[in-house]
Amino acid sequence: MTLDRPGEGATMLKTFTVLLFCIRMSLGMTSIVMDPQPELWIESNYPQAPWENITLWCRSPSRISSKFLLLKDKTQMTWIRPSHKTFQVSFLIGALTESNAGLYRCCYWKETGWSKPSKVLELEAPGQLPKPIFWIQAETPPLPGCNVNILCHGWLQDLVFMLFKEGYAEPVDYQVPTGTMAIFSIDNLTPEDEGVYICRTHIQMLPTLWSEPSNPLKLVVAGLYPKPTLTAHPGPIMAPGESLNLRCQGPIYGMTFALMRVEDLEKSFYHKKTIKNEANFFFQSLKIQDTGHYLCFYYDASYRGSLLSDVLKIWVTDTFPKTWLLARPSAVVQMGQNVSLRCRGPVDGVGLALYKKGEDKPLQFLDATSIDDNTSFFLNNVTYSDTGIYSCHYLLSWKTSIRMPSHNTVELMVVDKPPKPSLSAWPSTVFKLGKAITLQCRVSHPVLEFSLEWEERETFQKFSVNGDFIISNVDGKGTGTYSCSYRVETHPNIWSHRSEPLKLMGPAGYLTWNYVLNEAIRLSLIMQLVALLLVVLWIRWKCRRLRIREAWLLGTAQGVTMLFTVTALLCCAISFAGLCNGVLIEETEIVMPTPKPELWAETNFPLAPWKNLTLWCRSPSGSTKEFVLLKDGTGWIATRPASEQVRAAFPLGALTQSHTGSYHCHSWEEMAVSEPSEALELVGTDILPKPVISASPPIRGQELQLRCKGWLAGMGFALYKEGEQEPVQQLGAIGREAFFTIQRMEDKDEGNYSCRTHTEKRPFKWSEPSEPLELVIKEMYPKPFFKTWASPVVTPGARVTFNCSTPHQHMSFILYKDGSEIASSDRSWASPGASAAHFLIISVGIGDGGNYSCRYYDFSIWSEPSDPVELVVTEFYPKPTLLAQPGPVVFPGKSVILRCQGTFQGMRFALLQEGAHFPLQFRSVSGNSADFLLHTVGAEDSGNYSCIYYETTMSNRGSYLSMPLMIWVTDTFPKPWLFAEPSSVVPMGQNVTLWCRGPVHGVGYILHKEGEATSMQLWGSTSNDGVFPITNISGASMGRYSCCYHPDWTSSIKIQPSNTLELLVTASNHSDSLEIWVTDKPPKPSLSAWPSTMFKLGKDITLQCRGPLPGVEFVLEHDGEEAPQQFSEDGDFVINNVEGKGIGNYSCSYRLQAYPDIWSEPSDPLELVGAAGPVAQECTVGNIVRSSLIVVVVVALGVVLAIEWKKWPRLRTRGSETDGRDQTIALEECNQEGEPGTPGNSPSSTSQRISVELPVPI
Repeated sequence: MTLDRPGEGATMLKTFTVLLFCIRMSLGMTSIVMDPQPELWIESNYPQAPWENITLWCRSPSRISSKFLLLKDKTQMTWIRPSHKTFQVSFLIGALTESNAGLYRCCYWKETGWSKPSKVLELEAPGQLPKPIFWIQAETPPLPGCNVNILCHGWLQDLVFMLFKEGYAEPVDYQVPTGTMAIFSIDNLTPEDEGVYICRTHIQMLPTLWSEPSNPLKLVVAGLYPKPTLTAHPGPIMAPGESLNLRCQGPIYGMTFALMRVEDLEKSFYHKKTIKNEANFFFQSLKIQDTGHYLCFYYDASYRGSLLSDVLKIWVTDTFPKTWLLARPSAVVQMGQNVSLRCRGPVDGVGLALYKKGEDKPLQFLDATSIDDNTSFFLNNVTYSDTGIYSCHYLLSWKTSIRMPSHNTVELMVVDKPPKPSLSAWPSTVFKLGKAITLQCRVSHPVLEFSLEWEERETFQKFSVNGDFIISNVDGKGTGTYSCSYRVETHPNIWSHRSEPLKLMGPAGYLTWNYVLNEAIRLSLIMQLVALLLVVLWIRWKCRRLRIREAWLLGTAQGVTMLFTVTALLCCAISFAGLCNGVLIEETEIVMPTPKPELWAETNFPLAPWKNLTLWCRSPSGSTKEFVLLKDGTGWIATRPASEQVRAAFPLGALTQSHTGSYHCHSWEEMAVSEPSEALELVGTDILPKPVISASPPIRGQELQLRCKGWLAGMGFALYKEGEQEPVQQLGAIGREAFFTIQRMEDKDEGNYSCRTHTEKRPFKWSEPSEPLELVIKEMYPKPFFKTWASPVVTPGARVTFNCSTPHQHMSFILYKDGSEIASSDRSWASPGASAAHFLIISVGIGDGGNYSCRYYDFSIWSEPSDPVELVVTEFYPKPTLLAQPGPVVFPGKSVILRCQGTFQGMRFALLQEGAHFPLQFRSVSGNSADFLLHTVGAEDSGNYSCIYYETTMSNRGSYLSMPLMIWVTDTFPKPWLFAEPSSVVPMGQNVTLWCRGPVHGVGYILHKEGEATSMQLWGSTSNDGVFPITNISGASMGRYSCCYHPDWTSSIKIQPSNTLELLVTASNHSDSLEIWVTDKPPKPSLSAWPSTMFKLGKDITLQCRGPLPGVEFVLEHDGEEAPQQFSEDGDFVINNVEGKGIGNYSCSYRLQAYPDIWSEPSDPLELVGAAGPVAQECTVGNIVRSSLIVVVVVALGVVLAIEWKKWPRLRTRGSETDGRDQTIALEECNQEGEPGTPGNSPSSTSQRISVELPVPI
């Protein structure tokens, strides 16, 4: 039986039959994204006789293009390459004659080739209007009653459009649009609306001049008869090339049956009239394109239709889709319990079978009719014999040639206790000063609760649902040995075996300079205070015991006190002021707010969005739990849980007056609510949402971009300036936002600006103007210097520091993310030099990416914004692929293109080179790939390249890095390496494999045998190495072999042969010798240092030795040492600089593990030098000065005390030789101090007054 399609012989009068039944409402399916067609129309300067002079216009729907193509009758082509990229071009036809009449279409050039052609324009003989085309809008709204839009395209402007229905003499509707197309709406579709419709046009000034009628359109309304059943024979899953019969069966005889594929309603619509109550739709040879969702219905002669059948999914594939298996309640089961194995797959209507590894026959079956969401395989009263690996497969009742793929498996474990979990520490098992450690207890199946035990404290126990435990080391009480266990929901009273113990140790093995100096200053102050106290007590003791009064005691006390005071002041000044910029500049930690979500609108009525509007809210944070939509800032509209794409939809339906207002949304996380999104303002029931305009501060003489956010995709944009009637700039539909550019900002460009959006097709429907934006040029400081200390492309959890600096003094700084202020740093008056600020993100999250910038300001004057830094957080999207064109080996002075192929469209791409701190190039593209041109490359361009892609609308969430691609800039290919497996000495009749490997990837290899003119084998360029198998070895296989690269592109680069390998064939199956003849050594490896070749205080350096061959062992050699220093299989060597022994020149080499006696050439030497100079964060000069001052103060104090101590014996001696009266007077004075009641008019007091005036020898 044949299939009747629209447009073929079975259709009468070229009728295009369309079923209109709210398909997507019935199926719950989203609309299918189609490649947009260009628009073709006619313009003429003879409105009453347009055929006198015709110009055809072709317009691209969504992007500018560099080439346009006009096709006539599928044979003649005319293409135009405009001088610059544009949205539309014109093709001059002139006066319409018999020779240029025909069928016209146009295309435009995209990055991937020519677009789909436009709809067909039929130009007939002169004196006639072109025949209009007639269709139903593809996006049918999912609303009860089905509102229908019927579109009629008349090709010319200012026409009158008439809609006729079969059986009616007068038109049922007419329109006079300003454009080339009319929209006839049928609201709340009923059975009375079904029938055959046509459309005609005429010129307004000539109502008697009519166009030819359009092709008739049958409108069938479903739902008046019971639904039929749709079945597939032999089954719903078939291989390409096999035959399939789809049977649609209903309860009524003599009906016309129709079958359709939902994914392509127009091209996959079949109908069959039969006298029975069923129809068979036969596919002779299936294709992959026939895969899809099928349904059928039937209708009578009056076009009254039935309900739709249930959807039948048809799979056309050469390999079955995978099934998945899930054990409930857990894959770990206690003995004697029950477990269910739930098997599901994407294919419906097929039975399932449960298999256990090691057994040939299936254990259980599930019939296709009995499978639903709650059907599972059951294992009751499990024992140890049920332990094993289980999988499920499709069970087919018909024959097919489809291959069965590998399936996911579930390992069932039957235990008396659940198995032990794993315990790890993040970031390490060693506490650092002031930092906590997170212990992570993990297991592969769902659990109810985790428990953490501490061996040193029997009473210690913590519980967690997610398995994370935060341990702090306050007063050293966090160190010790930990282990964890868990329990599952099915057995809450049974705890698992404990994990392996994990030991947490004290602070790190080295201390920072700042910490050491602060402790030294603190200890110095304490020592000086104790010394002062001891001196005072010593003086009191001397006075009471020896009854001696000497003036030098007072001087010593005063000197020590002054020395203590000066030292304290110096220490405070050193501590708080610092002696270099590294101490002066403090890092400001950025407390990142919960990322702001994005709010936008979507509609399935692009020409009248207010008929059905849905608001979407999306968050860049992966931890978002829920979204909230608010209207006018107070009324709670609705909450929606976050989907896997971290977004939620809020359907508004048809807009009414109650919907008008200002909307914004929030995202909720576990402990935080985000900032509100930008406000979306709905101002009317038939007006587009009001856009939002913004711009950075204007700078005289520089380019300025104005951003207009329009909320809806597929809209056009227009920019207005106050005082001018016409828009100053217009842009086509390029997304939900547009950027208008003022090339050079001058005084004449100042003023108030606003923007509007409009529907893409005429007649335009406009939005309200945005709120005005005033552009005023102000005097500003020059922009600051802004950068990150490391690469702006980071992984989650990395540490990022932004540095913002300016030559101006005493400035304050502001840090911005995507235009919003997130952190500030106050001015510092301590430094007389330039101002700078450091902003720190301790642990970057997925939502922390974005465009960062900074500004500085004085009391009233601001600076220009800095150049933005794009912070990209990777590991969110799948990694791209990076390819070199024409190849990865480039001749010096030539150019090479690196193509980065991603997964998603509309992303921004970045190219990175190993060793470079910042990305080399950026590209924003509309497709899913970007080309990076390396122009006139030199030897310095050799290296490993990789690329990423990231979205610019949601916090710069990026992909994983691509696999590195090595680019060689050389005039000679490096030598490959040839070896044999299992040996180069092979018994007769056995097999051997010759491997040709080299450091260059993506090229082919060719194998030569000495004495033969031609090469033996050629290996494709898709592999990284060449594999040349030689089977059934004979005497003719003996000989000397070599290989070389075989690039698949034209190049002048010289090609070197590999080493020579001699293949020996023995007559015996056993060989005692292995002979390999090698003409030279394997190629030398490369040696690099991470993070740099300069040691920093307390930091190690990792030397990375990389070779071109797998299966090797690396050795590292240090100049001055006779024996090799280290061996490694992965090529990584950790070097420390204890006592300066790590400094020097290093080189590395490798040997094949299969041939341990053959060593490669040593790598180029790499020199490691001492600790960093002025670049290091710890200011070395300042630390030396601070340490020296502490030493000077302590030494000075010791010198003073020593001098005074030496004076004491001499003073005692001098005192004994003086007149006895002095001693008597001194003793009396001491006695008076000890006896306050002694009268002051004694003779001794007179002697005291006299003795005070006498000079005292010191």
